[in-house]
Amino acid sequence: MKYLLMLYADEKAGAQIPPAEMNKFMDTMYAYEAALTKAGVFVSTAPLRPTTAAKTINIEHGELKVHDGPYAETKEQFGGYYIIDCPDMDAAVSWAAQCPAATWGKIEIRPYTEYSRE
Repeated sequence: MKYLLMLYADEKAGAQIPPAEMNKFMDTMYAYEAALTKAGVFVSTAPLRPTTAAKTINIEHGELKVHDGPYAETKEQFGGYYIIDCPDMDAAVSWAAQCPAATWGKIEIRPYTEYSRE
């Protein structure tokens, strides 16, 4: 089963981290990805741009509404993700616990279902 690991952190605090310190942290993230790959559970990952680059849309009475930023104001923002393929939730929790991003913020683990129209 595939699991989405959603990485949440305070992007304002993250922007204050000196580049050298951020580079060290990113090295730990690359090592985590390598461990996922070696174990055969890695599917995909990507960082997200800051919430200042986001738009939220909805359609009200047939009219498109476009808003700057994310849907909700929160202390921590959704900043990136991993998709992993594990046998069960316990394994997904174990892999998420090894993610260095857990030391910065929270990781939401959510299984998802792949389906087709057939």
